[in-house]
Amino acid sequence: MLHRFIRTTLELSILVIALVNLISHSAYSVTQEDNGLTINWNQLENIQVLSPGSHGYEPVKEIKLVGSDARQQLIIQTRNINGHPMDISRLVSMQLSPKGIVEIDSTGRLSPVSDGKTRLYVHSPQGDIIKELSIEVAKAESTRPVNFIEEVVPIFTKLGCNGGGCHGKSGGQNGFRLSLLGFEPTEDFEWLVKESRSRRIIPAAPEYSLLLTKATGEVPHGGGKRLEKGSEDYELLLRWIRQGMNYSKPDAPVITDIEVYPKERTMQKDKGQQLVVVAKYSDGSTKDVTRSALYEANVEEMAKIDENGFVKIGDQPGDVAVMIRFQGKVDVFRAMIPVGAPVSKFPEPSNFIDEFVFSKLAKMGLPASEISDDNTFLRRVTLDIAGRLPTKEELSAFQESNSSDKRELTIKRLLDSEDYAAYFANKWSALLRNKRSNPKNKRGNFAFHQWILDSFHSNKPFDQFVSEIITAQGEVQSNPATAWYNQVNQTTEMLEDTAQLFLGTRIQCAQCHHHPYERWSQKDYYQFSAFFSRVKKKRGLVPGEDFLYHQNGKASAVNKKTGKPVTPAALGSAPMTIDPEIDPRTRLAEWMKDPENPFFAKTLANRYWKHFFGRGLIEPEDDIRATNPPTNPELMDALAEYFISTGFDLKALVSTICNSKTYQLSSTPNNWNVKDRQHFSRAYPKRLPAEVLYDSIHDFARAPSGFNGLPENYRAVYLPDDSYNKSSYFLTVFGRPDSDSACECERTADASLAQSLHLINSKELQSKLSLDTGLAAHLAKQPEEKDKQNVELIYQTAFSRKPKSEEAEIAHLYLQKKSILSESDKALDDNQRKELILKKRREAFEDIIWAILNTKEFLFNH
Repeated sequence: MLHRFIRTTLELSILVIALVNLISHSAYSVTQEDNGLTINWNQLENIQVLSPGSHGYEPVKEIKLVGSDARQQLIIQTRNINGHPMDISRLVSMQLSPKGIVEIDSTGRLSPVSDGKTRLYVHSPQGDIIKELSIEVAKAESTRPVNFIEEVVPIFTKLGCNGGGCHGKSGGQNGFRLSLLGFEPTEDFEWLVKESRSRRIIPAAPEYSLLLTKATGEVPHGGGKRLEKGSEDYELLLRWIRQGMNYSKPDAPVITDIEVYPKERTMQKDKGQQLVVVAKYSDGSTKDVTRSALYEANVEEMAKIDENGFVKIGDQPGDVAVMIRFQGKVDVFRAMIPVGAPVSKFPEPSNFIDEFVFSKLAKMGLPASEISDDNTFLRRVTLDIAGRLPTKEELSAFQESNSSDKRELTIKRLLDSEDYAAYFANKWSALLRNKRSNPKNKRGNFAFHQWILDSFHSNKPFDQFVSEIITAQGEVQSNPATAWYNQVNQTTEMLEDTAQLFLGTRIQCAQCHHHPYERWSQKDYYQFSAFFSRVKKKRGLVPGEDFLYHQNGKASAVNKKTGKPVTPAALGSAPMTIDPEIDPRTRLAEWMKDPENPFFAKTLANRYWKHFFGRGLIEPEDDIRATNPPTNPELMDALAEYFISTGFDLKALVSTICNSKTYQLSSTPNNWNVKDRQHFSRAYPKRLPAEVLYDSIHDFARAPSGFNGLPENYRAVYLPDDSYNKSSYFLTVFGRPDSDSACECERTADASLAQSLHLINSKELQSKLSLDTGLAAHLAKQPEEKDKQNVELIYQTAFSRKPKSEEAEIAHLYLQKKSILSESDKALDDNQRKELILKKRREAFEDIIWAILNTKEFLFNH
């Protein structure tokens, strides 16, 4: 159990941060306890007021609010002895004198009342004035036309009206439709103001408009009460109707970006931080949209965010990101919550991975576990690289070696083996959807799988591997990579799989609407699809197989929303001019492997990091975006840069990961890192993939495996496609993917009751253990004097270690107990007694083997 975070004494300096956009009257007092923090309220020299300016947030001495819509959220903060800012807004009180110029609500948000000047006084809990600000209000009575796009639509988004579960879904809800998340405001205006004879708006009596009465619950509403009468949003909608329900002026400024302040914080557990969100517009103006933005934490257990932008940190240490969304623009606030344990030292770094990981752990105050022992390392790395258990010979050679670099040599040996190529070919064959959807695809399935295996065995550079797939032409016999297009036979599948697999971008949403969490629009989607617009197929020489080719002509695609053609453009790049005779896919492949590409190298590095650690630096591993930041950004960048510098060498990347001390840490937690799932302070046990577990059980039991149409003892990790899942309940129940998508999530690693029951009761499994040629039968024939060595052999085969004393004792006692003859058995002749004892010993060894393969230690790689 983690110790409580050691509270630190705060510095004497207090920083008052006032974030401006638009400020009153009455007092704001806070009664929240300081949770044991000791604060000195007397040292004031570092006090500053910050306001958004041309160079970011700059110190100011006074605040000026112009117009009735001006708003400003205040943040009061101090710094602890480590120099980390801390929000203490809930510990102070604020008063205004004279009153009647501005108002301040319970959260510290200021709004204008009347023209004039006033002063804001910030008081410590003891009543002392620790800061005062000058505030001026001008044009407090002036009102401007409400902008439908920038002010009305965000209310629908904030209240959830245009969400996918309400009026924003396809076809709308109860006769009323809005565009999803407000990405089509023109259509929203038409449906709201003009549809059904404008029944939802009553210009002559705005207060009785269905738009308002349903939202406030005055009229029955399927979505329940969404809006408080008299609230700021209510008054804004009311004002819009009174002004004549204008759309937006053609020359009205449009939003260009949003910015959250602060961007990141090192925070204490159970503390809070007020966020301020500022929208930037095309005319250079800004606006405080803190109350209009939407907030979402990527780990809800670590942080809760209210509608006012106040982040409350829980008691779980780690890194949490809060996505802020407003009108299609996004930004991210990041918080690091340290454990705060004393950290004396870490293992000597082996490479840059350790340097970045250990640096992060030091900042977190999170001690790492010990380095794993040799036996654990050998089992872990063999399973991770070769997809199998170490052999008896490998274990003996490793244990007997006194070489200081024997771990490094083991990694190199495994990477040079065909098992490495087969294991990763199995992984990529599923991701590349090598699916037997048609019996006629069999030749192509085998050829494509063998091509993938050969590519990994020869260590083909990853950029070349991807390029050969993306630009494939011809027939399967001469170019097996064309088999990829058997499954991604629609342009949408081509671009979506390419983006998700190789660029870590889930762009599917943008086919119908602007991506809710990213910058990608429909235009981006169809521009990317234009790279595949000239891919054509015709009948090949072999019946049932196609000939893939590029049709000369101008590459373009049609935006289904606008009906207009668009030319090819890579994600985040300008449209390309491509000659008609050039295959656009070659230009796409060139862009993908460009060292300046921000997606390609990072996606593969993150995907492989997850393979070896059980969790990506970015999770999910194929959803890389600004609103889903890595837990260690510096390490993520360093891995991508290293991968590029090696010429996209996959074996070099795997070797660097596995040679790191980080990878070789023990999975046994210390007192501090039990709950760590983000910072790799220890190894995270991973359940063996279905194919690896299937092979491991057969290897352990010395039982031959079999698949229809394949030679005996054909290993599951060598299976070419998904078709063998149907004949193997084991592979199905343990989550071998059916290759229906390019998502790694299709492979399930979750435990289930069906899995446990199968391991316990499966007749197939029982038959494997009881084979005459199996391990149990072999050991039973050995004399009892060798039982110690036999038990050791069982444990070394399963766990790559000798049994502990208590484990060995239990096994020996069980063998002895099972061998005891009854009085009637003793009456048998010598041959009968020998046969009976042999049978009993065999059953005993079967039971021991069965019990071991049902343990977590066997089922998990640790």
